[in-house]
Amino acid sequence: MHADNGIRVEFLTRIYRSGGAEIVVFKDLSLEVRQGEQLAIVGESGAGKSTLLHLLGGLDRPTSGSIWYGNQNVVSLRDAELASFRNRWIGFVWQNPSLLPEFTALENVMMPLLIRGVAREIAAAQASELLREVGLAQRGRHLSGELSGGEQQRVVLARALITRPKVLLADEPTGNLDFRTGESIMNLLAELHASHNLTSVFVTHNLSFANRCDRVLELRKGSLSVPAEDWHASYVFQRDATRPDGGTYV
Repeated sequence: MHADNGIRVEFLTRIYRSGGAEIVVFKDLSLEVRQGEQLAIVGESGAGKSTLLHLLGGLDRPTSGSIWYGNQNVVSLRDAELASFRNRWIGFVWQNPSLLPEFTALENVMMPLLIRGVAREIAAAQASELLREVGLAQRGRHLSGELSGGEQQRVVLARALITRPKVLLADEPTGNLDFRTGESIMNLLAELHASHNLTSVFVTHNLSFANRCDRVLELRKGSLSVPAEDWHASYVFQRDATRPDGGTYV
């Protein structure tokens, strides 16, 4: 791993306390994501995939352990420092777009730059360019409610990349989309990963999406490992009526 890039997780533990009980999500978990890699993390519901992604993104803090981005252990950062780090280093894509309904697509994409203190004119120009890149050049002045689900997710991708992050973290980025729209978003993610020189970590139940990535790891019983060839055999599948042969979703 290059000294200035990639992600390294060492002895990561996350324990929740509920009443008098302790819930151990994972203990002493380790992970390396190489610079430029596209990594998929799969696993059954409740395995802790989203928790891991929140920890990687600095949205939650571990009970113990360290998370290194290059030479920076983000666990040691204070809250304000961590917020600044997230704004500079990490782009987020969630299953639910979470766009601000009172703002246009352009304004939603601009928001991270405005929070950073970038002048509105500069932020608008950069947001317009990213909307063009994701295929929404003509939709910038539309409110989120006026956009389709696929268009909303494209706006989210543009918003995630507006700060020129080094890392993209995505939690079920196609989970709310029909098969054909999900396919277009998967293709776009691959294109953006390459064109923006990203290191990407995706949590997904979409087997087709996972298999397109450089590497797949399964989170099971608190550990990450390379899944067996028939790793999906014990999972419950949903079918997608928009695809002739059905979907491939766990």
